[in-house]
Amino acid sequence: MTALAIDVHDLRKSFGSLKVVDGLSLQVPEGEICGFLGGNGSGKTTTIRILCGLLTPDGGGGTCLGLDLIRRAPEIRRQVGYMTQRFSFYGDLTVAENLEFVAELYEIPNRRRAISQVLERMGLAPRAAQLAGALSGGWKQRMALAACLLHAPRLLLLDEPTAGVDAKARREFWDLITDMAAEGMTVLVSTHYMDEAERCQRIIYLAGGRLVVQGTAEAVVRDAQMVAFEATGPDLEAALRRLRPDPGVDSAAIFGHVLHVAGTDREAVVRAIWQPENQAGLEWREAQPRLDDVFVHLLRQSEGMS
Repeated sequence: MTALAIDVHDLRKSFGSLKVVDGLSLQVPEGEICGFLGGNGSGKTTTIRILCGLLTPDGGGGTCLGLDLIRRAPEIRRQVGYMTQRFSFYGDLTVAENLEFVAELYEIPNRRRAISQVLERMGLAPRAAQLAGALSGGWKQRMALAACLLHAPRLLLLDEPTAGVDAKARREFWDLITDMAAEGMTVLVSTHYMDEAERCQRIIYLAGGRLVVQGTAEAVVRDAQMVAFEATGPDLEAALRRLRPDPGVDSAAIFGHVLHVAGTDREAVVRAIWQPENQAGLEWREAQPRLDDVFVHLLRQSEGMS
């Protein structure tokens, strides 16, 4: 059996009267890229901070990299690379100076060599003398990832690492993550982008601090037992406005020249799209449900329970 990089059970964390993590159990095998999904306030960031030893859970426990989550938190922090949502480095220092600062914090031997190697790997060598504050969003994220890798961690915890960067930078960032996972690195990454979730070997969806669903992207879509239909034709925007509020429709969106509608109740979805005003001039066909259909459905469910 593959060893577990993360093996925690019944984690609980509250801030005052607000339960943020509520009985969460989670297992992630070594060398796997695991996508962490959920709406805002679902407990993703708090869970990540517990896993890297920055927060102590109110209850529950387990291990991270084989180390007890509570008793050996300082050791866990030295073996984990944690990338926060916001760029948290010094904008008035150069890329190299920021990395030198991080290397000193971790007391890394042969710092000059370690910095040179990570600059090369991240494609940052030509920008080593550039002020960090002058970097574009994509290059800032690369620098932040370089800082996470300096101390050769065994586990990367990435909290929405590509938020706000362009599509090219996102793809390049994910190519780096995939390469590192192929070399044995374990990655837990939170994201709101469904194309990124589909690149993960496993996805986990949280709502209200609880695990709602997990598995491969294909299994999550299959197990949701949703149905989907697509339409082409004139005035798709008007049809979209009519269908979105329909109680039988969980997800409705336009992709290019196609209107995509999905739900868990086949009869209700068919009834909605067969309304005369949604048939005029439109050609409908059954389609495959998408991963984002499932997560819109899960998000609506969690909002309904809150």
